[in-house]
Amino acid sequence: MADSSEKKRPQGELSIRVLAMPADTNPSGHIFGGWVLGQMDIAGSIHASGQAGGRVATIAVDSMVFHKPIHVGDEVSCYTRITRIGRTSMSVNVETWVRRARLGDPIHVTEGRFTYVALDAQGEPAEILNKTVPGTN
Repeated sequence: MADSSEKKRPQGELSIRVLAMPADTNPSGHIFGGWVLGQMDIAGSIHASGQAGGRVATIAVDSMVFHKPIHVGDEVSCYTRITRIGRTSMSVNVETWVRRARLGDPIHVTEGRFTYVALDAQGEPAEILNKTVPGTN
């Protein structure tokens, strides 16, 4: 994954936007990494379930990089982009950007790659019928 200093704008589609709250902080006053990971997983699963046309489950967090901390009051936005679609699983890149105190230009703070598997009604892996990776035509 590229260094955050190279990124000027988010890549992918906006999948979730939330406000970082005091209850989500660690003893240093920054937002917990686990909270950020959870938000990224929610964003990735929203995008993956749309592609799969149904339920998905996270099967791996393939990579995770924290570039900068998130502060209380930051507007946190997660952008998602599908990078690979297999028979029953797909990889989704998730970038997290913030606007400090909901003002100014967005800052790239975190990125990760998540793998999701499509599930049928019984919770078993299901074939993904739409294998077209968005944006690749």
